[in-house]
Amino acid sequence: MHFCICEPVGGEESSATPAERGDMGNAQKKPHGRGDGGPHSESNNSHHGHWRGKGANGSSKRGSTASVQGDQSGSGKGTPVGGNAAETVNLDAPCGALPPPLSRLKNEGNLLFKNGQFADALEKYSQAIQGYTDTGLDSPEDLCILYSNRAACYLKDGNSQDCIQDCTRALELQPFSLKPLLRRAMAYESLERYRKAYVDYKTVLQIDISVQAAHDSVNRITRLLIEQDGTEWREKLPDIPLVPLSAQQHRREEPPSAEVLQARAEKARKAQFHFSALKQDGNDFVKKGLYQDALGKYTECLKLKPEECAIYTNRALCYLKLERFTEAKQDCDAALKLEPTNKKAFYRRALANKGLKDYLACSSDLQEVLQQDPNVQEAEKELEEVTVLLRQSLANASPGLRILCD
Repeated sequence: MHFCICEPVGGEESSATPAERGDMGNAQKKPHGRGDGGPHSESNNSHHGHWRGKGANGSSKRGSTASVQGDQSGSGKGTPVGGNAAETVNLDAPCGALPPPLSRLKNEGNLLFKNGQFADALEKYSQAIQGYTDTGLDSPEDLCILYSNRAACYLKDGNSQDCIQDCTRALELQPFSLKPLLRRAMAYESLERYRKAYVDYKTVLQIDISVQAAHDSVNRITRLLIEQDGTEWREKLPDIPLVPLSAQQHRREEPPSAEVLQARAEKARKAQFHFSALKQDGNDFVKKGLYQDALGKYTECLKLKPEECAIYTNRALCYLKLERFTEAKQDCDAALKLEPTNKKAFYRRALANKGLKDYLACSSDLQEVLQQDPNVQEAEKELEEVTVLLRQSLANASPGLRILCD
């Protein structure tokens, strides 16, 4: 049997924009959680943009209430904070792990937001965030909520950039929080950053498939991306993160649509075509003796299919020809993990070990090849040569080892 080492092996619909909807990412549901009445009951990161140094001290006794009568001055003990006449709100109600002064600031911000006073609400949330930092608290969930609430104010005021910053900070504190994701998606969409908006909306739907606003937005943005990028629009999207099961709500297993299946099949077909072309180019370069060029093609192949055994053995051949024996050995090791009886991997690893002057390992690999196929003449010839080299190396090593050569 002739065993030439030089021959490579194979070679979504709604027309309204977020600004027009004005829904602030509240997902058409009451938030799970802490009953704070604000634009969010969960959250993530930080931005001190509107902090004006007013401090975080609550002005009324713990447990006091404020009658909301439309007075927007917001000063003094128990002073009403703008709103509807008959409503009574406890501004000193506890909020998570926040101390009373910060809880009051947050409650005031929630009330102002509820009554449409977004700039004033933003100021309260900013003071609460600054107070959180100054007091050295360690409650990521509460800080997340503050950032998410402030992001809602930014979004209402049309400040999409600061909304994105606060949502991103919130998500760093509490990954996969639904409201910061939804608000950031709306902000991205308002800035016409449609790919990032699409990714955030799709992530929202992984968390809670029942969020209709996200379904509508995905359908709308899909049409825009098709117009913008053509039929290959999916390939230009950033990666959509995989939401862990622990963060998912209201999961509903649904089979993929025919359109999704067709798109997946088309993407797989294109990837296979690209892989085959790269592999063929690599094989052609090997035939021409252009091993450095072939090595590059095989490396690109492995980015597409990192578990393709033949590509590792092909690239190992290139490394051998370039006398890069360590890399050749590593590729053969990788191939043997995928196919533990691969003859070419054993043979080429033997040559790599020979180049590294590890004659004992070389001999072992060659014997493995011959055990699988005694007719591999190249392996038999190499074994004879490496046996001589092994005897010489042992004879020169030390007197105590010479007995092994007798």
